Amino acid sequence: MSSFVIEASGLSKSFGPTRALAGVDLSVRTGESLAIMGASGSGKTTLLHCLAGITRPDAGTVGFRSGTGQVEITGLSERECSRLRREAFGFVFQQGLLIPELTAVENVALALMLNGMPRGRAEQHGRGWLAALGLAGMEDRRIGQLSGGQAQRVAIARAQVTGASVVFADEPTGALDSTTSSEVMQALLDSTTGQGRTLVLVTHDASVATRCSRIVDMRDGRIVGERVGAAEVAA
Repeated sequence: MSSFVIEASGLSKSFGPTRALAGVDLSVRTGESLAIMGASGSGKTTLLHCLAGITRPDAGTVGFRSGTGQVEITGLSERECSRLRREAFGFVFQQGLLIPELTAVENVALALMLNGMPRGRAEQHGRGWLAALGLAGMEDRRIGQLSGGQAQRVAIARAQVTGASVVFADEPTGALDSTTSSEVMQALLDSTTGQGRTLVLVTHDASVATRCSRIVDMRDGRIVGERVGAAEVAA
C-alpha cells in the first residue's frame, strides 16, 4: 500500500496570462510535515489550494488516500470537494479567518456543528482541544479579546477538531512576532504530526520551514529543489 496520503501529478494552473503552476508533481507522505517555500508569485499558495481541493487545476490530477481508499480530488464535483474539505482536511490561514462575533469555543465547535454534531457535544469537544493547546480558561472570550498567538491556536483547534487527517496551513505564523511564531509553530506540529497526522504548510519564513521534516522550494510555478528539514534530521 502507498505510504503517500496525497499524490499530485502534472498540475498546471493559469490565471489569465499568468501561469501559476507549470506541471508540478508532488507526493506527500502520511504523517510528515511538508513546507512549501518560495517568493511571492512562485505558485506555492496555488499549489496548496490545488492539493486541498480549493482550486481546480487546468490540467493534472490530485489523489488523496483516505481511510476508505483512494479518491481523485480533481474528479470530484464541487459538492463532493466541499464535503471532503469539511470532513478530512483542516485549514489554518495567516489571519485565522475566525468569526469575531463568536467566542473561541464557538469558533471551534462550529466546524463540528456543520457536520451535524449537536451544539453541546460540539462545544465539549472544542473545549478539550482549546485546553490541549494551552487556552484553558479562555474558551468564552471573543476573538478580539485574544492575542494574535492565542487566536492562531483557536484556528489550529478548529482545523483539528473534526479529526482531519491532513492539515493545510497558509503562512500560519506570517502575522506574528518571532517568539509567538515559534510557539504557534510548535503547537501546530505537536497537534498534527505529533499525533500521526499530516501537515502541509506554505511559508516564506525559513525558520518556520526548517521545523518541518521536508521542504520543497518553488520558483515560477515549478518545484526547483527539495531539502530535509530539522524534524527529519532529529528523527
